[in-house]
Amino acid sequence: MALRGTFTLLCSLAVLSSAGAQNETLLQNCTSQTQLLKRLSADLKGAVECGETLPSAWSPQQTAALVLSMRNMTDTLHRHQLQECQGAEPTKCPEAEVPHGGGLACVTVANKRYCKPLCSHGYDFAFIRRSRLYDECSEQTGYRWQTQYVGGNKLAVCSEAPIQVSGAKTAYFPKDQDCLTTKSSSQLQSGVIEEFTTELKAQGVQGEPQSACLVCG
Repeated sequence: MALRGTFTLLCSLAVLSSAGAQNETLLQNCTSQTQLLKRLSADLKGAVECGETLPSAWSPQQTAALVLSMRNMTDTLHRHQLQECQGAEPTKCPEAEVPHGGGLACVTVANKRYCKPLCSHGYDFAFIRRSRLYDECSEQTGYRWQTQYVGGNKLAVCSEAPIQVSGAKTAYFPKDQDCLTTKSSSQLQSGVIEEFTTELKAQGVQGEPQSACLVCG
């Protein structure tokens, strides 16, 4: 469901950049979301592979228009991926803020919501949290996040840093594998979630994990 608005945006961008009879064809193409995604991914991959040679044939206005469209699309994609943890039990818990320069891995176990902040390479936690692998929100916490920050839903801040010393070893994405790179691979994402659930079990949190997700800041 989160991708529906994204595909609508992509179709709108395509329609706005065309005219006349082409509009009807473009709108019909948007009815096939799978084909649209494959075509868009292939086109973007091809453009990236062309490197610096591709924009040389474009006018400054064409380049600026494309950059603007890509920026709008990126913003929309980012907002949609942030919504992927919404609706998880317990629903009385507010959505935790996702740290810029990192991400959040979240699961629900026995009607308690647990989220683990992670920082990307080149970022570190603003507060020491080596023994604090995750934060909890449940009936026992008054449906508030038990966080180092007073009030609100901020669990962690990932600040630019040359070394990473404030968190546990597993609280960082590997070098050259930031949150989005991890999320783009189902295998890598599953590895992060499985590692988190293993850590929860080691802390005595027993039960079947549900509503697992990874969101990136």
